Formats: sequence, structure tokens, C-alpha cells
Amino acid sequence: MKTRPAGIGSARADWMGSLSPKLTAMPLKYLAVPGSHDSFTFWVDVKAPVGPDQKAFVKYLATIFRHMAKKVMVKWSMTQNLTFREQLHAGIRYFDLRVSSKPREPGKEIYFIHGLFGHKVRDGLSDINSFLNKHRKEVVFLDFNHHYAMEEEHHVYLISMLQEVFGSKLCRASPVETITLDFLWEKKYQVIVFYHHTSAQGCPVIWPGNKIPAPWANTTKPHKLIKFLETTLQERQQQGSFHVSQAILTPKVNTVAKGLVWGLRNYLVERNLPAIMTWVEAQKPGVGGVNIITSDFVELTDFANTVIRLNNLLLSERDHSGAS
Repeated sequence: MKTRPAGIGSARADWMGSLSPKLTAMPLKYLAVPGSHDSFTFWVDVKAPVGPDQKAFVKYLATIFRHMAKKVMVKWSMTQNLTFREQLHAGIRYFDLRVSSKPREPGKEIYFIHGLFGHKVRDGLSDINSFLNKHRKEVVFLDFNHHYAMEEEHHVYLISMLQEVFGSKLCRASPVETITLDFLWEKKYQVIVFYHHTSAQGCPVIWPGNKIPAPWANTTKPHKLIKFLETTLQERQQQGSFHVSQAILTPKVNTVAKGLVWGLRNYLVERNLPAIMTWVEAQKPGVGGVNIITSDFVELTDFANTVIRLNNLLLSERDHSGAS
């Protein structure tokens, strides 16, 4: 493991609580925060039907080829190997969450989904809450940005579940510029929930999705991804929102066809990670800089540490300006 420079705590499980007071007093929108893409895909259910987020032809293939199709889908649906608990201990603080009901299943249960169904949402939230109970200065962003096969009753159920699981840890929607770690610690807030659906309007502890834009490059080419990340950073809203840089490549249908037996990790992610990590290492948080950066398979590199260390640039900058 790489040595962590001065200014960042020694344990990634408590890195927020170990930051310099100069950083904990800054708006959280100016700090560098590591996140995971499709955060819940460390386990998918091959026995369940293909999810409603998939196109009709994928569902058709899955009904014809069944087990073979599901095996291929697993290789291309899973973007993380670490569980929520392991990601949290590794330093990940932003979670990209897509959810769905199971069509024809009685009741209102909600599951994580990415092509195939994952765990029940309640189980994942409980794991996150257990970590937060032990690490009182750590704060997480939960971004519910895709909802499938969900009627109004499902949304009500999920929003109630969030309040039930996290209770007083939920941060009330406030002007983004006022949200510092010092403020969150004082209020004992540890969870900022974003919900990209109108059902959450009017709920004071659920933030609207437009407060956390996450532009998506939708490319398999690292040079196109990096150009997109640079452009969207320059266009980042100066006021009123956090910002997610999705440092991820997205397979097309022909990508999957070419790398059918390899899967996302072996065919697309591993070979392109060096170029992506070079971009990450060159970033700087602060005004006009990066905020949240997400990656696939966060354990394949020193991703979380690399993002967290970027905050030292803000320390050195402030120390230098204070001395001059």
C-alpha cells in the first residue's frame, strides 16, 4: 500500500474524520471524494428474471439461451467486486444506485439492478448504516438515479425505508455551499440522499437529483472519455450543486460481442485503467475542479487513496497563500 502524505488520516475507513480542519471547514462540493459506479453489482441473482432495465432483445435472448445468456450478463453487469462494507472501508463515500421492483412479485420490495437483480435495497442500506454507526465522522452520498418498474407506492415504500434505516443521520436539503464536514458533524448528519424522481419532492431529508449532476460520456475510448471529463468539468455549475465525474468506459453491443467470454473487467476496464488513473492523478479539487470521481472495480488500483490524496493540493495551496 502506498504511503499517505501528511494531511490525510492513516485509515481510509476514517479518512473524512482525519482531514485537516482547513478542509473540514470548506464546502464539501470543493473536496475530492471517491465513489463507485453501479456500486451494488458485487452480487447479482442469476436465478431471477432479466431486469426491466434491459432492452427487449436482451430479454428475448435470455429466454432462449437461459443459463448461457445469464453467464454472459453476469460478466458484463458486474462493475464492482467489493461489498458496500468493503467499499466503505476502502474509502468510497459516493454510491451510484439503480433500483427496481420485481415484476409479478407480490408486495413492494425494492432491489438493486443492473441488467440482473442484486440484493434487496434494505439489506444494502443496513450494511451502510452499520458502518456509519462505528465511524461517526464519515459521510456518504447515496444517489438513487434510476428507477425501474416502480409505481408511486414503491417510491413511498423506498423513501420511508430510507428514513427508517438512517433516521436522524439524514441531512436535510440545504444550500450546497453551506454543507461542510464541520456542519454535518455538528448536526450529526452522515447521509445525503439524492432521488431522481418527483415522488421525493417535499420530503425535507431527500435531495433532488439536480443537486448532483453526473454527466456520462457513454464511450469505449479512453481519449474520448478524458476529453468529455475535461469539458464537463469546465462546464460545471459554479453554484448550487455537487458534481460527479464518471471516470468509466461503457460497453456497446459490439464491445460485448467481441469480448463475450472476457467480460467488462478483463476486456474493457483493466486494459484502460492506466490512462484513466493518469487523468485522475492530474486533477485538483476546489473551485472549478473535481468533486466526486467514480470508477469501476475500485480495488484494481489505488483509486480511493489517489482521489483522497488530491485534497492535499488544497492544503498546500492554502498554506502557501497564507505564507506569502
